[in-house]
Amino acid sequence: MYETMVKSRYFEEMMVEAYSEGKKPIFNIGAGPVPGEMHLSNGEEPAAVGICAHLKKEDTVSSTHRPHHHAIAKGVDLKKMTAEIFGKVTGLGKGKGGHMHLFDPNVNFSCGGIVGAGLPHAVGSALAAKKKGEDFVAVAFIGEGAANAGSFHESMNLAALWKLPLLLVIEDNAYGISVPKSTSTSVDSNETRAIAYGIKGYRVHDNDPIEMYLVSEEAIAHARSGQGPSIIEIETYRFLGHFQGDPETYRSKEEVPSLLKKDPIMKLKELLIKEKYMSIGEMEEMENKVKKEVDEAYAFARGSEYPQPESALEDVFNN
Repeated sequence: MYETMVKSRYFEEMMVEAYSEGKKPIFNIGAGPVPGEMHLSNGEEPAAVGICAHLKKEDTVSSTHRPHHHAIAKGVDLKKMTAEIFGKVTGLGKGKGGHMHLFDPNVNFSCGGIVGAGLPHAVGSALAAKKKGEDFVAVAFIGEGAANAGSFHESMNLAALWKLPLLLVIEDNAYGISVPKSTSTSVDSNETRAIAYGIKGYRVHDNDPIEMYLVSEEAIAHARSGQGPSIIEIETYRFLGHFQGDPETYRSKEEVPSLLKKDPIMKLKELLIKEKYMSIGEMEEMENKVKKEVDEAYAFARGSEYPQPESALEDVFNN
């Protein structure tokens, strides 16, 4: 889990640099090697690694517009994923999807840019698993703002009614874009909404990857044994803006520095050393290995070719 968190964080830090190229001094969203919007997950790693540590390749993960930490934790091909973000032909979608549309059928991962839209897809995957008699589970990630969408209620009602093997992970980073949770949501914690569907609800406090792991272990065992879905809401932290270029005028200048003091990667690192699970030397070796893997993925993406213009109408539905 620590290795995956470090990989995810380093990947996003590299993306900050790559995305910023060509967009200064005046921010131009269409400039540089990675044009378009970019939503990064620095600080939210525990939500992904805590549950994905229990998943099999056959289990399904449906992600959001902020998908990189989920994709990395599920084992999506890092080189192809990076190439897709750069819009290259060697990408997961041949460069046609970009960072909000990453699909890797080899590990059953998908994501999309529409808020709350991935949850019905996960319900479909869970229904397929049940009809096939397989013990596979489906995991859907959403932000706390999406828990107010109609797709949330419709999906959870069906999943509970049919006792589907579905895990809903709500990443509560306190903001729906720039709107505080306190001004958009009628309950303090979305896991309390589980009772309305007669299912289990869990709250993971303070962005704790160990607690997320333990809660997920219980919820996944519950789902695999045919007892139905669960809702897990994790209190997590977004160190960066909602998107790159976000002026973040909706939060105080003191907020992010205070959150960085609770960096879950540093807290887990300190725990691993204190409990003597790893030596400092072993940890540095692991970190260097991870950074090399990420560096190679970025080099692969930058060195790949762009799609040819005539390929624009290939791989699309034609009636």
